[in-house]
Amino acid sequence: MASLTHVTLEVDDPTAAERFYSEAFGLGPELRVRASEAPTTGFRGFTLSLTVAQPSTVNSLVDSALAAGATAVKPASKSLWGYGGVVRSPDGTLWKIASSAKKDKGPANREIERFVLLLGVEDVLETKRFYVGQGLKVGKSFGRKYVEFDTSAGPVTLALYGRRALAKDAGVAPDGTGSHRVALGGDLGPFTDPDGFEWEKTSD
Repeated sequence: MASLTHVTLEVDDPTAAERFYSEAFGLGPELRVRASEAPTTGFRGFTLSLTVAQPSTVNSLVDSALAAGATAVKPASKSLWGYGGVVRSPDGTLWKIASSAKKDKGPANREIERFVLLLGVEDVLETKRFYVGQGLKVGKSFGRKYVEFDTSAGPVTLALYGRRALAKDAGVAPDGTGSHRVALGGDLGPFTDPDGFEWEKTSD
């Protein structure tokens, strides 16, 4: 089964980024960083999402991210779908930390249940067809609004959302230019998708 094994963020200062992510989230090899000076402004067209079990875990991860140098974009709060918030890391990446639960059911912890890369795309159906053609299997699909692929063979879940809807969900304006400053690694590719996101084929 095709999988997404890691996400590589292109940052100005890899050493600082690695330190931030170690302190904020404690993620492993599924998140990588590398140096880049590619110009980019505004919304980069994607968000990274950490799904956790309960609100106290959301708060723990948000607090550690802010303490490590992130800025709050949407403070953690309850909503119709659960509880969550959005922060921007020092390298400019938008992170949503969320839980479908609205109440704690146990002691706070820092366990991350899912690591999700959400791509904001111009035409969800067109990009869905493209990825199916590349060998990905659809796990969930809600018309032209949202698609989630079955990438359970790897540690990263890939999903598609309309660009404007994703920006609204993250609490930012949808406009942006230049590089996405992200690359996708796995057993697909190399190729560039219809919205300019690049896949790199890797052997590890």
